[in-house]
Formats: sequence, structure tokens, C-alpha cells
Amino acid sequence: MSDYGHELTFGCFLTPVAAPPMRPVELALVAERAGLDLVSFQDHPYQAAFTDTWTLMSFVAARTEWVRICGNVLNLPLRPAPLLARAAASLDLLSGGRVEMGLGAGAFWDAVVAMGGRRLAPGEAVRATEEAIAVMRGIWAVDEPGPLRVAGGFHHVDGAKRGPAPAHPIPIRIGALGPRMLRLTGRLADGWLPSLMFLPDGPASLAEMNSHIDEGAAAAGRDPREVTRYLNIAGTFTGTGKGLLDGPPAQWAEQVAEIALTHGTSGFILASDEPGALELFGREVAPRAREIVAAERTR
Repeated sequence: MSDYGHELTFGCFLTPVAAPPMRPVELALVAERAGLDLVSFQDHPYQAAFTDTWTLMSFVAARTEWVRICGNVLNLPLRPAPLLARAAASLDLLSGGRVEMGLGAGAFWDAVVAMGGRRLAPGEAVRATEEAIAVMRGIWAVDEPGPLRVAGGFHHVDGAKRGPAPAHPIPIRIGALGPRMLRLTGRLADGWLPSLMFLPDGPASLAEMNSHIDEGAAAAGRDPREVTRYLNIAGTFTGTGKGLLDGPPAQWAEQVAEIALTHGTSGFILASDEPGALELFGREVAPRAREIVAAERTR
């Protein structure tokens, strides 16, 4: 399958710098004014140069009006799933349903261990992510009978009270690259959130990776179109075209639209801490890319 038919989403991927601490907040406000749909933040709890991502998300939610907010992606080895679920539901209620969930199975394991986390092998990380999703959705499922019990080896609850329920169904997207995690994404997640800069063959990698997600979805009896495909991207706005995501906004829009129509990517999240780039992405790239995709879909 190429185009999954989802509505396009445009957002930004900001660095939660601690000096000056208001810098990412100011950039989030720029993004909202530029019309971007989503503001997301890196999550590296072991990084002393960053503010805590969840605290920052809460502050940004209070300062903005309508833009959606997401960790990109939240570090599961250092964020207990039951507490993360309650925090997400709470912020979703307080923000009027603007929270989205990006989950990461873990990386930079020496730093994780230094913060008291557990080093996981790749297979363990897949199982831990599956357990975390079960715990989080179980906490949110206030209409389910009885307390929550998930007998996981990494995320374990035994009789936890459910709730609060979030203001809306919080989508869970997984930052996955390996085949097992991609199949898990297809089986259980609402979406996929990789970074273009980490794909071995650039956008060409998306076809094979999407096939693993589709395989996982089919094995679970799901329609692959239930899984949205987002992508963190980076590039440079210049006056003349030089290559992929290196050129004027009109060229960016054409390239983004091509990725959307060829690989089914519907969310494009710009990794940039430059206000001018966020403005161009929101005001020029996003509307033009939407026009191109809409025109192609009606042909």
C-alpha cells in the first residue's frame, strides 16, 4: 500500500534546552502562530542540559491555546508506565484534549543505567513496550470492570485503580526502526514516529518498514490504515533547490507531498529550533503540500 489516505499533519520537534529555559516555550508559541498542528519535544531525562520534557509539555500546554503536544519520543525505561498514563490523562484533561503520546523503547543505555534505569536487550525492549501500552491503556479504560492487573516482567501492576480517563482517546505512536518493533507497532499502536535522519536509505527505507507494520497489523486482524505514519524531518530552506529538503518552501512542499503519496506518511515533524524555519514550514510548506496531496487524491 502506498497512500494510506490520512489527513496531513505538520508539526515541530524542539530541543528542551535549559538555558535559556523559556526558549522552547517561545518556539512553541511561534509554531502555534505559524499554524502548525503539533509541538513535540525530545525526551532525554539523563541530559543535564535539558529541562524535563513532561514538565515542559505541561508548561507549554498552559501557554498555548490549540496546538497539540507530544513527547518525541518519551523514554519508557525512565518513565514508569502507570505514572506516565496518569500524567498524560491529567494533562489531556487540563489542556482540553491536546495530548498525543510518542513512546520510545530506549537508547543511550549507559546514560539510562546511570539514572537508575534497566538496560534492556532488543527483544526485552519490545516486550517492555508492549507491556507499557497495556498498562497505559488499562489505566485510561475507566469503564472496564475491576482494578487493572498486568503481569508484565518490565511494567507490572497488580490491582491498580483505573483513571482518570483522558479528555479524548490519546493516540500512541512508537518510535521504531527494527522489524520486531515495527510489527509491534502494527499490532498495537495508533501510529509510527521515526526520524528520517536515522533511516538507512532515507525515504526509500519507508517502503520496507511500512511492510513490517502492515504485516503486524494484518496478523492482529487490523486494517493497516488504522496506523498513522509520521516522520521527523530536518533540512535547510534556501533560495535555490539543492536536494531533499534543501531548497525553497515550494520545493519542500513538493517533496513532502511525494513522500506522503508514495509511502503513506501523513505527519511531517520539522526538527528545528529556528523561528524562521518554523514560520516557513507552517505558513508555506504545509498549505502547499496539502493542496498537492488533495489534488492527487481526487484525480
